[in-house]
Amino acid sequence: MKKELPACPVETTLMLISDHWKVLIIRDLLSGTKRFGELKRSVGSISQKVLTANLRSMEESGLLTRKVFPEVPPRVEYTLTETGYSLKPILDSMVAWGEAYKAKNT
Repeated sequence: MKKELPACPVETTLMLISDHWKVLIIRDLLSGTKRFGELKRSVGSISQKVLTANLRSMEESGLLTRKVFPEVPPRVEYTLTETGYSLKPILDSMVAWGEAYKAKNT
């Protein structure tokens, strides 16, 4: 069953990426597939519990896929879906805006 999405497209986008951890996860996955530990290190001071919750939410929303390898110890990899990659222009705009803001205010 599909979720009912807000009528406003901006609200829909914010619903999917409003948590700043999600934006950082997307940023890190834009360069390619990553394992859980790699994401935990690259995202920063995120707890394992919060990272797991965000990854599950993003998988449920169709932004990334999770692949579990039947090994000991288990290996899990995360990859952006086509929908996840489609957020790249938004992140690129955020980078440009952030750089301009920093240049203006430092």
